[in-house]
Amino acid sequence: MKMINWNLKNIIVPLLIFLSTSSVQSQEDIKPFLDDFRGTASITQNGISLIPSFSLGDPALIFDIKMTKGRSSFEPDMRFALEGKPWAFVFWYRYKAIQKERFSLRIGAHPALNFRTVNVIRNGVAEELLESRRYLAAEIVPNYKISNKVSIGMYYLRGQGFDDGLKTTNFLVLNSAFTNLYISEQFHLNISPQVYYLTTDDDQGYYVAGFISFGKKDFPLSISCILNKAIDTEIAPEDDFIWNISLNYCFGSTNKRTSKRKI
Repeated sequence: MKMINWNLKNIIVPLLIFLSTSSVQSQEDIKPFLDDFRGTASITQNGISLIPSFSLGDPALIFDIKMTKGRSSFEPDMRFALEGKPWAFVFWYRYKAIQKERFSLRIGAHPALNFRTVNVIRNGVAEELLESRRYLAAEIVPNYKISNKVSIGMYYLRGQGFDDGLKTTNFLVLNSAFTNLYISEQFHLNISPQVYYLTTDDDQGYYVAGFISFGKKDFPLSISCILNKAIDTEIAPEDDFIWNISLNYCFGSTNKRTSKRKI
């Protein structure tokens, strides 16, 4: 009996080692479905949008997710007021049509829901209801990389609303980006100045904007701000200058992530 037990051990132990090694190799050989997964959670004192009618104007939480497969990506953008009410849900599909060393061209489209609180009278009693408005939009984004830290580009978005409120939007931006600007061995700065032309139905406006972010190397927290100045506008609300500051937490495959434009 001892001989049988010894023989079984001599068979089972190498077999278990072989199976466990094969299992590890198999797991290593299995490629994940997504090429990249990352996201950013942000909190800001002022939820603003470069399209005024989409601004919240109150403190907000913003969650950006990006799931990439090949040249395609799905990018849900979910925004909430701090008390928990939804502000906007945007579901981007984006595709890198051209990806050269210096020149790139991205196209994208999304359905979106924009929420607002409305006051109604029901059975003689005033109530607050959350109303959603539906939108579809498409974008085209050419970009030219001058160097590893400097690029210039254009952004065009066409949006269409399906409910009461804003119907047609045209958003044309000329932008530049200065990334990973040296502050010290650990800290860097990103700056993106922009000028843009906006039409909402029959109204139009000209604006300048700036996006600034400050971060630490290999650290998930960063600080960013948006500055937006109206040059000449017919679009309500006609705030001459709006701004915000955000604390961002990046997660996923990399911590190096610049702040996205909040349209």
